[in-house]
Amino acid sequence: FSAWLKCHAPAAFLVALLNSQPMDFYSPSQLTRDARRHGIEVLPPDVQHSDAEASLAGPEGAAVRLGLQQIKGLATAPARRIAATRPFANVGDLARRAELARDDLERLAAAGALATLGGHRREAAWAVGAVATQRDLLLDAAPEEPAPALAAPDEGEDLVADYASLRLTLGRHPLCLLRPRLAATRYIDAATLRSYASNRVARCAGIVTGRQRPGSASVVFVTLEDESGLINVIVHPGLAQSARRTLLTARLLGVFGVVQREGEVIHLIAKRLVDHSELLGQLTTRSRDFH
Repeated sequence: FSAWLKCHAPAAFLVALLNSQPMDFYSPSQLTRDARRHGIEVLPPDVQHSDAEASLAGPEGAAVRLGLQQIKGLATAPARRIAATRPFANVGDLARRAELARDDLERLAAAGALATLGGHRREAAWAVGAVATQRDLLLDAAPEEPAPALAAPDEGEDLVADYASLRLTLGRHPLCLLRPRLAATRYIDAATLRSYASNRVARCAGIVTGRQRPGSASVVFVTLEDESGLINVIVHPGLAQSARRTLLTARLLGVFGVVQREGEVIHLIAKRLVDHSELLGQLTTRSRDFH
């Protein structure tokens, strides 16, 4: 049934998976990227449009709107109050009618969920700072102060903020920004790897999304993600031992290896591992390890 649903109702399938988090394997970031690669439009959380949970959106429910609960630190109760009392005239109206604490408003601003009320993240943060909440002594005497002209965050800053607040981004994949540097050292992407024949030497780099060592196997399986898909890496015991630190701690992992192909199933047999985590800067990533 799951395969049928993913094929015939992919938007509803994504909504169901997002609302079933946390799951044993796939993260919201992986789920949304897979859906977008298959043509599903995914919309950001927005106080004017989002429910507490993810929901169908767009004509005939063909798109998916992320829920407010996707925002890190935002509890279920305020998320439901927002959904129940929308739409709002401005940030102050949101704070009053949804009975939000300043921490909640700041989380919404950081996640970009106030875009339709307060502008980009910096403008929204300024708007939040000017709003009196129920805990303020001067609730009825909030000063009127003109907002300054604030530059919008650049793409990299938005990407870092997305991962910090939502644990995913609906913008370009981080490796899109890093691809020129990776290409300069001959790293290929997942799409190119899929065209390689068996036994061909290749080098790939990607964000680590999972590490597994099944009880019946002596090898470690590592899953990397780049802007074009997933890369399955096999690390044999000798390399796993000699490069243990890199294998276990790298967030952006470079792999020099040999392609192993059986039909459409492709693995990269690792011969050397390189930790490129410093290229991610302040970007926070998570992987599912040895579950």
